[in-house]
Amino acid sequence: MLQTVFLKNSWLIGCIILLSCNSTAKHLPYYNTPDFTPIFIDDETKVAEKIPHIITDFSFTDQNNKTISQSGIEGKIHIANFFFTSCGSICPVLMHNMDSVSVAFKNDTNVVLLSYSVTPWIDSVQKLKKYTDLNGYTSPQWHLLTGNKAAIYDFARRSYFAEEQTGYTKDSADFLHTEHIVLVDKTRRIRGIYNGTLRLEMQQLIEDIKELEKE
Repeated sequence: MLQTVFLKNSWLIGCIILLSCNSTAKHLPYYNTPDFTPIFIDDETKVAEKIPHIITDFSFTDQNNKTISQSGIEGKIHIANFFFTSCGSICPVLMHNMDSVSVAFKNDTNVVLLSYSVTPWIDSVQKLKKYTDLNGYTSPQWHLLTGNKAAIYDFARRSYFAEEQTGYTKDSADFLHTEHIVLVDKTRRIRGIYNGTLRLEMQQLIEDIKELEKE
């Protein structure tokens, strides 16, 4: 009889531990520094204190000649990446994978995709429009952005930590190129970084976005 009770109690404790671990696993970390060290926070009231880094205000122009700014996406989850239309190496794969994310959330106005051109002096509004039409990128929530080179580069490196720690210390004269895709929550805080050339990581990104929408 005692053995039966012990086994039942052990099973119950095991279930509680398993559920607790699963709950923790689903809670996405925060990223506060260029080295992308994950920080897990259970108490949401401590987020502002422990995670001061946020995506700063910005304003650039998309492929439809529309101004896209932080105020326009305030309170929304957004995904950011960096590309250029003449790139023949990783960009086609990267943008194809971004498209898979845009399709997954095509009817969700709370999720925005931002693709910043790293050759904005070449990628004019007209060129970005032609590029989206050629590749069949039709999501109204996906904005391919152009603007001032120095502004994009500084913003990319200081807000998104593009190119990780090595990129953070570069100046606008150094070419910016990274396969990273960055996930940002409704409060402008970085919650995920993914290799945009890997399909499996895009599947994880989609699942992580769904988790953020529950917060």
